Amino acid sequence: MNFADRFPVLRDIGLLIGRLALGVILLAHGLQKLTDIGLGAVARGFDDLGIPLPTLAAYYATWVEILGGLALILGLLVPVAGVLVALDMAGAYWFVHRDDGLFVNEGGFEFVLLIAATALLLAGTGSGRFGLDALLWRGRTPARGRAETSV
Repeated sequence: MNFADRFPVLRDIGLLIGRLALGVILLAHGLQKLTDIGLGAVARGFDDLGIPLPTLAAYYATWVEILGGLALILGLLVPVAGVLVALDMAGAYWFVHRDDGLFVNEGGFEFVLLIAATALLLAGTGSGRFGLDALLWRGRTPARGRAETSV
């Protein structure tokens, strides 16, 4: 038995800290796009970068970062938010950072890689017990689990 199995609350605290950190960063970046830069300017920037459907991409990136950030902070629909954020970062990697190496100070992909990996980690683990998902789905067994336990 490992340490986290002996003290499961530590796993949940770790998930909470990770969700809050990533959620705050995403929310800040999304709000920056929406209020400081403006969606029109974000779309023009995306167009200059050669991103297909730049207006749609600007709306997607902005709202995934805002709503995904809020979802992670609240621990609500964490698997969905995690996958959408990872897809957002895959686009950022492919269209912006892939040719610039690893380091962010050189335009590299380390930041988007870390965000994508953390988002996928949270998508796979869920919110933990300190999120709304735990409150909303507590005591509910997936249909497959119910069938197996009733046999």
